[in-house]
Amino acid sequence: MHRKSNVNSPRALGWVVACGLFGAAVALPVAAQFSKPDTAVRYRQSVFNVMNNHMGRINTQLKSSTPNVQVIQTSAVVVDTMSKLPWDAFAPNTEFVANTNALPALFKNEAKIKELADKMQEEAVKLNAIAKAGDVKAVRTQFGALAKTCDNCHDDFRAK
Repeated sequence: MHRKSNVNSPRALGWVVACGLFGAAVALPVAAQFSKPDTAVRYRQSVFNVMNNHMGRINTQLKSSTPNVQVIQTSAVVVDTMSKLPWDAFAPNTEFVANTNALPALFKNEAKIKELADKMQEEAVKLNAIAKAGDVKAVRTQFGALAKTCDNCHDDFRAK
């Protein structure tokens, strides 16, 4: 026997309010995640700094006559993780913050940035997977592919 629900009951109203609050929390504007635009800029610069550091560690190992696979693997995990983090920090009004290398064109090309970011993340995931297998030659090839995605964005959207 199916009981007819009462959408006007306090319980139903509670569910509606809870779902509405959850939806509002999930849909908060990205800018609300950072208290000020300069906080967002510092966050994304920190993420890119960590990524750059670990790309450098991998590169150093790839240039070594005896690469340390464990260092490559550990850094590949960090690069993969970091590749997902900076994008929300390209929030509104961050283009007006001083001491950033982001060119104004970056903030006018959202679709292109998303495309470049997605490609970079895809290559970072591949690097991590290949590094786990421990094949240094394959890591070297994939490292080059990932570095190219960084260059693709830097060429058009980063001050030199």
